[in-house]
Amino acid sequence: MRWPAKQEGRDALEQRTPAGFVAAVEAIYEAAPAPERWPAALQAIADAFGDVGAHLIYQREDGAYGTICSPGLDAAQRDYEAGQWWRHDVRFSRSLECGAISRSDTVSDRDIATLEEMKSLPFYAQFLRSHGLGWFGGVGISPDPRVGVALSVQRAMEKGPLSEAELDLLSRLGRHVENALRLGIRLINAEASQQALADALTRLGVGVFLLAGDGRVLFANPAGQVLAGDGLLVSGGRLTARAEAPREMLRARIADAALGDAALLAAPRPVVVQDRQRDGFLAVHVIPVRMADRGAVEALLADVVAIAVVTSSQVDGPADPALVRDLLGLTLAEARVTALVGMGLAPREAGERLGITEETARTTLKRVFQKTGLTRQSELSALLARMAVR
Repeated sequence: MRWPAKQEGRDALEQRTPAGFVAAVEAIYEAAPAPERWPAALQAIADAFGDVGAHLIYQREDGAYGTICSPGLDAAQRDYEAGQWWRHDVRFSRSLECGAISRSDTVSDRDIATLEEMKSLPFYAQFLRSHGLGWFGGVGISPDPRVGVALSVQRAMEKGPLSEAELDLLSRLGRHVENALRLGIRLINAEASQQALADALTRLGVGVFLLAGDGRVLFANPAGQVLAGDGLLVSGGRLTARAEAPREMLRARIADAALGDAALLAAPRPVVVQDRQRDGFLAVHVIPVRMADRGAVEALLADVVAIAVVTSSQVDGPADPALVRDLLGLTLAEARVTALVGMGLAPREAGERLGITEETARTTLKRVFQKTGLTRQSELSALLARMAVR
């Protein structure tokens, strides 16, 4: 049996739902400094597609995982856990392999199961149907080298599968979620909702700068104060960079954060600053602050238009898959394999860490070699070293 024909094109979709997209991005950045707002942000993402709900699933390096879902999926999530439907979740079990061989960062039911399987497999026929669900679209994101995250939207069966244009929209929203989670995932881990925001930021191990629209630093946590001083610095009370190129990029990112809806349409990218003191680099992620009710978080954000989250490369640490993806033009799955192989792991070991087969890891690595023009693992390691992403 054939899949339904693809639906409307990208231009038509953007003309139909620009307000929904912008509203979702606004909600995403409202949740960045306030973890308790993620369920509402996920609902806004689902609303952008006219769907039932959305999920965030995150897994730490030690294997521990957590789930956040929009209110419309609360009952399904409780049943998923209590009824141990996770044992039959073919979407989860098959998505790692499918994502590793995919040409994009998105995955949908088209990649997971046939139409016949969707009618017969218990996860589809019993669990999903009982909750009025049928289709999904998912995208992998990487807000931290040690935390893997998947964002998915859940759709009613009668509406039909997500189109390619919708999956592209989901991919773009995923980049904003990734950017917001650069701060948000750390606040979630720090249980920030149980303490004052200033105290939570002070405890974080990454640099955090709260910025006014002109780049003035309104607050810097201790980690940020340590990182500033060489390539990245505070001059005249403003966050800036010593070299011209990153200085101009940083200025532009902060200015964009202060603008309205139009600034939220482009996929966010970090500013990379050379850090000679540490023989590496700093990655500066500028997160717009979009909060209609700032008092619910704290007066600390009263004049803040952007939050700069600064991470430092570590010689012995894992490469940041998101940076490898952006700098080399890879998919996130390809970047994850690249980061591990670039550290010296064999494809078999990289596959074991990522939950994919050795054959899939080798196939993914071949695509990386084709895209980068390299032929050997040693060349890949040398390239990552020159890029200072490890």
